[in-house]
Amino acid sequence: MSNPILGRVEKDARSGYAGFGGRGRSVPQPAPAQQSYGQLGAPTYPQPTYPQAQPAPAQRGVTLDDVMVRTGVLFAIMLVVAAGAWALAPTFGLLIWGAGLVGTLAIGFAIAFMRGVNVPLIIAYAVFEGLFVGAISRSYATVFDGYATADPVPLHQSIVVQAVLGTLCVFAAMLMLYKTGLVKVTAKFRSVVSMMLVGYLLFALVNLVFALVTNTPFGIGGTGIIGIGISVFAIGLAAVTLMLDFDDIETAIATGAPVKYSWLLGMGLLVTLVWLYLEILRLLGRLRSSD
Repeated sequence: MSNPILGRVEKDARSGYAGFGGRGRSVPQPAPAQQSYGQLGAPTYPQPTYPQAQPAPAQRGVTLDDVMVRTGVLFAIMLVVAAGAWALAPTFGLLIWGAGLVGTLAIGFAIAFMRGVNVPLIIAYAVFEGLFVGAISRSYATVFDGYATADPVPLHQSIVVQAVLGTLCVFAAMLMLYKTGLVKVTAKFRSVVSMMLVGYLLFALVNLVFALVTNTPFGIGGTGIIGIGISVFAIGLAAVTLMLDFDDIETAIATGAPVKYSWLLGMGLLVTLVWLYLEILRLLGRLRSSD
């Protein structure tokens, strides 16, 4: 699950956010053709005049508050849907899981190649993300927390709670490293991470097919040292992807992106944080299975 908006912000900024409701590029109007009226002494006629084009009204650029509010809305939608999926998972778990997975992949790829900002589609993505997260979290809780029994583990030992806390800690650490400048997002850093993301996305799709065909819970590597290494690598990759998200937000604010663009930036954070949570959940599951 890689971020579908990575690499878009700089490209859109160079185009002036044309097509996103921003300022865009102004297209110069051709000057009216001059007419010839013959030799000296020939009658002259006044040139036609044209109304001057009025400049487009200035639009307020996106701010950090805009991004935080939209991100909060998307997370709230995802959590509400995830809670419903959690409750229905014992009966319709596989159906909810499949719908959430297919929906997030399809909408994510659509948004990645779409011009402009389609807010209803981004909200729909948060809904399908909630279905997927709720169903898969319940499956982990059933296997590792004893939710299928009458005596589940204490809350602080829950694999889901530990994955959430781990996600928050990694997010805070990456934000601190980015804001203090200890890690800088350069063009080379961005290109290397982007290539690694494409490679891991292809691996994740192959691993999903392998897990479904072979009925292996964690896919390639299983619960052995190779599988644990894969999970650690994926968590690290998701963590550095957060820095790209932070840099995208700063770039959009600095280049005067339209307010509507904050929905796309909020979705970027949602995608990366959910991916990070799922990878931590998989690592904890592998570690507990290998005990």
